[in-house]
Amino acid sequence: MPTPIHDPNYAPGGPLKRLPLRKAALLFIGAVCLSLCGLLYLQLEQSREHDLKTAQLASTNLTRAMAQQAQDTFLEADLVVTSLVDWIQADGYDATQNPRLQPAFARRAQVLGQLHGLFLFDKDGQWVVTSFGDLPRRGGVADREYFKFHQQNPLAQTHIGPAVRSRQNGEWIIPLSRRVNDRNGEFLGVLLAGIKMSYFDQFFKSFNLDNNGAMFLALADGTLLARRPYEEALIGESLAQGQIFQRYLPQASAGTAMIRSELDGVTRLYGYRQLEAYPLVVSAAAPEEVILRSWYANAVQSSVIVALVVLGVGLFGWVFVQQVRNGERIETDLREAQARLEVIATHDSLTGLGNRRLFERALEVEFARGARQQQSLALIMFDIDFFKRYNDAYGHVNGDQCLARVADVVKRCCQRKSDLAVRYGGEEFAVLLPDTDAQGALAIAEQIRHAIKEEQIIHSGSPSGYLTVSLGCHAFVPKGGDSVEVFIERSDTALYQAKNFGRNRTVVSGDNTAVNERQEAASLPS
Repeated sequence: MPTPIHDPNYAPGGPLKRLPLRKAALLFIGAVCLSLCGLLYLQLEQSREHDLKTAQLASTNLTRAMAQQAQDTFLEADLVVTSLVDWIQADGYDATQNPRLQPAFARRAQVLGQLHGLFLFDKDGQWVVTSFGDLPRRGGVADREYFKFHQQNPLAQTHIGPAVRSRQNGEWIIPLSRRVNDRNGEFLGVLLAGIKMSYFDQFFKSFNLDNNGAMFLALADGTLLARRPYEEALIGESLAQGQIFQRYLPQASAGTAMIRSELDGVTRLYGYRQLEAYPLVVSAAAPEEVILRSWYANAVQSSVIVALVVLGVGLFGWVFVQQVRNGERIETDLREAQARLEVIATHDSLTGLGNRRLFERALEVEFARGARQQQSLALIMFDIDFFKRYNDAYGHVNGDQCLARVADVVKRCCQRKSDLAVRYGGEEFAVLLPDTDAQGALAIAEQIRHAIKEEQIIHSGSPSGYLTVSLGCHAFVPKGGDSVEVFIERSDTALYQAKNFGRNRTVVSGDNTAVNERQEAASLPS
């Protein structure tokens, strides 16, 4: 929609550029919601880290207690076995010694609650003495892992082997054994202390663990000796490919790690520790779900509260944005109405050209600009020849249509944005041409005159039979003391000179001869 660009009081968008209130509101609401969510995330993350650290500390203490208990258990059995081996190696064993060894075996097995029994085997793996008194009728133990180990290793060291079923009564035991040599250092047999697996099962049960919690005792090579929860099918299974043995133990002999179990697939926080005195590893694990149970509850509660707050902020923001949008819509409507009123006030409704009011405003602005910048300002005044006859011959409705067609021609001829064409009054028009001298004004005036003539608008009251116009031009460089009225008057005088010279011609103010006067005069009838 056209706007009065010449109006010094008009500024697009108002005197101050509007702040993007709706965008600012959306950004603010978004920032508040993101801040709340961010604070919730930080709070939950810190709470989770705290719960995990607490669980890690508890797991570390638990595995330390387990390691100490396991080490004491094996150490007590080791001391008994070592003392008996020293006795046997010093005195040997035969038919005379066996009656003395058996009560000694029985007393020591009775004193240590973790012992299933004590057993002495000869170099062929046959039963010699047991703490039970009667020798089993089954075959020997030459096929057992612990017997083969001592048979092949001359060192007098304590050996803990994989769990086996006792051939005495079928109970699961963990064998702790030592090699027995004769006085010449030759292999004489093996002394075995069978440690009850049920002893560790009872020990593990003394700790308050969740049903999905886990504990295990394993050899350093990963062979499982005992486990809670107890599953007989898992005894002897290898954990060597698990993360504790593959990843963590090579880096540190004790620690904690969150691991998915290789056996049951449950993710647990594992505390692990390798015994100092024996090639054994203990571990205790609590399910991650149990460790974070209270954290999950707090997280849900906090998330619901924050979600409600975010929802409230979002609803408030939505209402606020709607109000802002309605306000902007109303303001836009007011601006459009104001622009329409401005156009109505400054433009001619019939022709769409500017009116006299707009012309006077623009003339003041361009007059001042021309004076400042020392630029020539030109004005073309013209009217339609014999327009009263046209109205009388064709009626006022056709007369209005004729004015509109003339206005369209003027619009086409004024190509620059700075050019202003107005309907000055009745059938009279004016074209204000900033930064234009007399020759430029004359060229545009002639362009308008010829363009209107080429429209070939029938006018029976005109000598030529077609509608024509007469134009007067004036151009000069304004100065501070010059008068706007004089400027208009000179252009108007030139227009009347064109009429007096016979119409359908252009006259430049100051000239006494009409442009193309002879050509046009020759075309007129006598």
